[in-house]
Amino acid sequence: MTYDIHVIGGGLAGSEAAWQLAEAGLQVRLSEMRGGADTTPAHHGGDLAELVCSNSFRSDDATSNAVGLLHQEMRALGSIIMAKGDTHAVPAGSALAVDRDGFSGGVTAALEAHPNITIVRERIDALPEGPAIIATGPLTAPSLAGGIGEATGAEALAFFDAIAPIVHRESIDMDVAWFQSRWNKGTGKDYINCPMDKDQYLAFHQALLDGEKTEFREWEKNTPYFDGCMPVEVMAERGVETLRFGPMKGVGLDDPRTGRWPYAVVQLRQDNAAGTLWNIVGFQTKLKYAEQIRIFRTIPGLEKAEFARLGGLHRNTFIRSPDLLDATLRLKSRPNLRFAGQITGCEGYIESAAIGLLAGRFAAAELTGKTIAPPPVETALGALLGHITGLAEAETYQPMNVNFGLFPPIPGRTKKADRKKMYTDRAREALPGWLNSLPPGPPPVPQPVPFVPEDSPAEQPVDA
Repeated sequence: MTYDIHVIGGGLAGSEAAWQLAEAGLQVRLSEMRGGADTTPAHHGGDLAELVCSNSFRSDDATSNAVGLLHQEMRALGSIIMAKGDTHAVPAGSALAVDRDGFSGGVTAALEAHPNITIVRERIDALPEGPAIIATGPLTAPSLAGGIGEATGAEALAFFDAIAPIVHRESIDMDVAWFQSRWNKGTGKDYINCPMDKDQYLAFHQALLDGEKTEFREWEKNTPYFDGCMPVEVMAERGVETLRFGPMKGVGLDDPRTGRWPYAVVQLRQDNAAGTLWNIVGFQTKLKYAEQIRIFRTIPGLEKAEFARLGGLHRNTFIRSPDLLDATLRLKSRPNLRFAGQITGCEGYIESAAIGLLAGRFAAAELTGKTIAPPPVETALGALLGHITGLAEAETYQPMNVNFGLFPPIPGRTKKADRKKMYTDRAREALPGWLNSLPPGPPPVPQPVPFVPEDSPAEQPVDA
């Protein structure tokens, strides 16, 4: 079998990289160990681009949200992840959430059908000698992780990531719960809300503290958590009000029985197109399975909840990218290798796919004798790439979602209320010139009808 480049890892980053390379006319070998004899502690199937945690791609608001802006830029670059995300979208207010099985199945079918992509179900144990993109994600097989450690001369960092439970819709008591999006965004009824009064919340908080937790293995004990995917019981340990001002905040939700905002609320978000499965937003957990069932059934409306999947916990790894990678994601010590996705230290589905997209574009240009500059730092793509490849402090490097704090500051004095739109307007002005400098790639994905933000506070769906 002959090929121009080897992409290792069939998650969101590897799938996106392979698509970009193939659409540029290059022959791609895409290696994915799942679907063969191997799997990971977090995955359940063999489809490419499987979503192992939430089904949310977070905000699709490209006017005042950095991740929504990243969605828009990726669509402009013909992202297969965004194309299939749009095709398999489910209601989620101002967020983009997807039917997880339909989405990953759609990505798999598209890559399998592409004449320039050969998918091989195999585990790769050593770093390739030829051109390659390493997109093995945060659950890289130990043998390959060892090879990466040898090539980088630095130990991989590690952190915990946790998975939220999924509930069967028919088991939710809708005499207690109700449909509504916070501040009535989206269709106005994209979430199921389970209200708590003060006594119920305090009892639930105490149950989380007292519940029996998963025991750590010796090699996991000093692994830190990533703040963007904090287990619900760890949030509870940080203070009695932490959850009530986090995933359990009741603001913007009117309990139809009282006409008032509840003291606290548990939200569930649609997880599949049929609407039969709903995940508990922000409730990733390391509670033992029996404890999850016992404690989560104390939530009003979930007393008889049946769980399609319970929460879990796994260790993730990533490299010290600001020290190790150049501006086009090449490993400085071995420039035939590029890295992409969560193994670089970006966090989130879309961020991982975005770095895969850039790795694919950079590699395609190099292999066809062209050069392209990194995207402007004023764009979401450029800001995220810059953070990974040198702007972050290497010694304290931690996984990061895209956010306006990564962008160059807006000069001069500005009103806080206007600043986000100024960031996104500036990014849209900067992007076309860079796009026009690129060699041919996949056609743009149609942009959806723009989300018009309301005067109410922005909804921030949890990507966990």
